[in-house]
Amino acid sequence: MADKKVVSIGSKSKRSKEEKETQKPETEYCSFCKRPNTQVPKMVKGPGVNICSECTLIAVQYLILQDGLLSGEAQKILDLLWGETPR
Repeated sequence: MADKKVVSIGSKSKRSKEEKETQKPETEYCSFCKRPNTQVPKMVKGPGVNICSECTLIAVQYLILQDGLLSGEAQKILDLLWGETPR
């Protein structure tokens, strides 16, 4: 099974499985950075909004760091997300 670059959430499609498999994938753009799904690892498509995996990582990092205090668990998560060596 091929790995999907665009994952849709929040809406149900009425197309059949066969139609989806033969249809050329649409180009989707991140609502935040405006990059197309062809330039990012993954894209999440929601109702009227899309976010790429890179913007998602930035958002998660911001939410974890906004209080200025980084717990050990939060640091482990950031290290895993950014590919750094765990501390």
